[in-house]
Amino acid sequence: MTDPQPLPHDGKLLPGAEPSAAVPYKNAFASFIAADTLFGCAEDIIVVATGWLIFSKTKSTFALGMIGLAGFMPLILFSLLTGIATDRFDRRRVLAISGAGFSIGAFALGWAATLDAIWPIYLIVIFISSAKAFLGPVSKALLPNLVPQGGLTRGVALTNSFGGTARLLAPAIGGLLYMAGPTVPFLAAAAIGAAGVLFCIGIGPRPAARLDTTATKWSTLIAGFVFIWSSPIVLAAMTLDLVAVLLAGVSALMPYYAQEVFHAGPWALGVMRTAPAVGGILTSAVLAYWPLQRRAGPTLLAVVAIYGLATIGFGLSTNFYVALVFLAALGASDSVSMLVRQTLVQAQTPDAMRGRVSAVHTLVAGSSGELGEVESGLLSAAIGVVPCVVVGGVAAIVAAVAWAVLVPALRHADRFERAPVTS
Repeated sequence: MTDPQPLPHDGKLLPGAEPSAAVPYKNAFASFIAADTLFGCAEDIIVVATGWLIFSKTKSTFALGMIGLAGFMPLILFSLLTGIATDRFDRRRVLAISGAGFSIGAFALGWAATLDAIWPIYLIVIFISSAKAFLGPVSKALLPNLVPQGGLTRGVALTNSFGGTARLLAPAIGGLLYMAGPTVPFLAAAAIGAAGVLFCIGIGPRPAARLDTTATKWSTLIAGFVFIWSSPIVLAAMTLDLVAVLLAGVSALMPYYAQEVFHAGPWALGVMRTAPAVGGILTSAVLAYWPLQRRAGPTLLAVVAIYGLATIGFGLSTNFYVALVFLAALGASDSVSMLVRQTLVQAQTPDAMRGRVSAVHTLVAGSSGELGEVESGLLSAAIGVVPCVVVGGVAAIVAAVAWAVLVPALRHADRFERAPVTS
């Protein structure tokens, strides 16, 4: 028995497919959102618990930065394979297997939390990040298959809104669970990840479009990089995010602020991780009902500058509640930036290449976050935590101004969606 054919972006069945074989948009999209939200929830609980565990054991911001290095390595190692896997295999199955990796890794961290040594934690983070390396591209590539034509901007906003719910609740839950013992949040994350795998069943089979077998293997592997390089607007949007998050990321240093600046427990770290999600989910919810349609480039440039200002405000904060306000503003600006980038990339990419292009997008976005943690750990050890955060915020503002001047195509980019090319 053959798998049912996927629905293309125009909402019609592929030639030869039976109407009864197609999974309805609404049911498949709802299952996808549930799985994606649960995987995001598991990831955030893992991040909060791992950061607190490492800093509690070492009292070193450098050790916190090394978590980012452990997370970055798989993104580089698997950057070419993740896109090929997404474009060659059933995307629903790739999503489920990747989510299962989260669950297994979280369970292993529960064991590692009982050890005195920290090196097993880094090894398990590498394993979890390997699953994340596949999860990011396949979730981005799968989304356009689950929404009708013209609904991509709203679909991205809805996905971000529900994903923001995970980031609204999960960090705080992770911090509270940690107070019951260091193994508890990891076991909870393992259970949540397993639930996400079950929801993948409701998405239904989603075979990817057939790859071009006449092309050489190497050209097939690097096709995502070539496509992005040939699209100046997409390239500029992705590189701007890379620079801004790389230099202005503050997530790695939150355990330091919670313990050393605000003199609070793991609950405070959870709340701090939640604050950006509050700003992000509120913004995404608004954009789901009133989606952005015009001025894509200027919008991206403006929110990156706001991201830098919010970072500076957080870095200088000595009051816990003031810091939360700046973190919420940081999350709101980041959610708009993410929506613009995802819509630009997915709307302009042929379905047969979405996996490979999404893999590059995930590599860039993931690299900025993970390497940003490394940069934060190294720079804070050299010049201090507060100067490190402030310098990063200033750098994000400078980057926004520089891209506005140096990349006119991005500055003048107007509409978010256009029909993707078919060849």
